[in-house]
Amino acid sequence: MLGSHFYNQIVRKNIVAFGTLFNNITMKSTDPSDGTVLEEIKVPLAYGPKQKFLVRLEENQSNRKVAITLPRLYFEMTGIDYDPTRKTSPIQKYKTIIDGNGGEVRVQYVPVPYNLSFELGVIAKSQDDALQITEQILPYFQPSFSITLNMIPDMNEKKDIAIVLNNVSYEDEWDDSFYERRYIIYTLNFTVKTYLYGPYNTSDVIKKAIIHETLGDTSVNRRTITRTYTPKATTDINTDGVIDVNDDALVDAGDDFGFNEGIEFL
Repeated sequence: MLGSHFYNQIVRKNIVAFGTLFNNITMKSTDPSDGTVLEEIKVPLAYGPKQKFLVRLEENQSNRKVAITLPRLYFEMTGIDYDPTRKTSPIQKYKTIIDGNGGEVRVQYVPVPYNLSFELGVIAKSQDDALQITEQILPYFQPSFSITLNMIPDMNEKKDIAIVLNNVSYEDEWDDSFYERRYIIYTLNFTVKTYLYGPYNTSDVIKKAIIHETLGDTSVNRRTITRTYTPKATTDINTDGVIDVNDDALVDAGDDFGFNEGIEFL
């Protein structure tokens, strides 16, 4: 009912971009006496809910010989909501010239603003490890951090997307029992202010515009003016040494051009 199939992979691109921000965080262990770096590790990052990793932590105590690696980062998309504060006119369109074909353009309506909610978590076995990771993230968000995404490659449509840090919460799940494995969790909640796009269509280039203007009463003493506008070449396209009507006929959507104006009184 809504139309033909299309899939721009916008939500998927936002998920990948969000995760990419945090895929190169490292943690260093140093010698407290002289500050020498003893070990540097890259913090693992995985997509999934917090409960998935906490269950593995609890199961590791009795069912597995090797415990889940800590510290680690997890993230997941938790919601999607329409954002009316960024709404624009729904009848506006984007246009782009098809490469190698100046006689056709791709046309697409402006995107619809949506907010994606994300949760990012830092799970560590000590407070110092958790803080070392968290402090590599928080300074970049004041409270937002912007990235540029190539939303629709066929339309050359790129957007600056704001990622807003909403809040940070802290958990220390340890009841002082030596039989329980301690883990500390910092949970960061984000809002990604993105856009969703509909399908795009191919359209012919308009090369002639006609405007009819009527003056006076519609039944008596009426005078009509017809204005006609066509592209005017600004360069010698056919390389014959002159810029004339023959060049005007060869103008396409990718050229720089002016306008020829014709006026007819009726």
